[in-house]
Amino acid sequence: MTRKGRTSASRNHEAATVESIRKDPKFAAEYLNTVLEDGDQEEVMIALGRIAHAYGGVRKLAEKAKLNATALYRTLSRKGNPELRSMTALLKAMGLRLAVQPIRISARERRSRHS
Repeated sequence: MTRKGRTSASRNHEAATVESIRKDPKFAAEYLNTVLEDGDQEEVMIALGRIAHAYGGVRKLAEKAKLNATALYRTLSRKGNPELRSMTALLKAMGLRLAVQPIRISARERRSRHS
């Protein structure tokens, strides 16, 4: 392991993920949706940080989103907790947006909801 606790394999994976995000906005959306579906808040913040890196870095996105760069760095930290306004501005600067989708539920669960 390196000083930061990452192996070269994890750095290579990180670089490959950032490059895929940079090349394909659809991949960026799918990546973030997957993390939102399966991950916890820390994983979501890491994913947003990767996307920010792919789209030119925090300073560039902060300028584009009209957000304070220092606050955005804090927001995108592993323990960050963005306000909805900041999150939607950041996603818009990345060419993304929040969306709500129904969770697929079984017929049995549907029946129990209507009982």
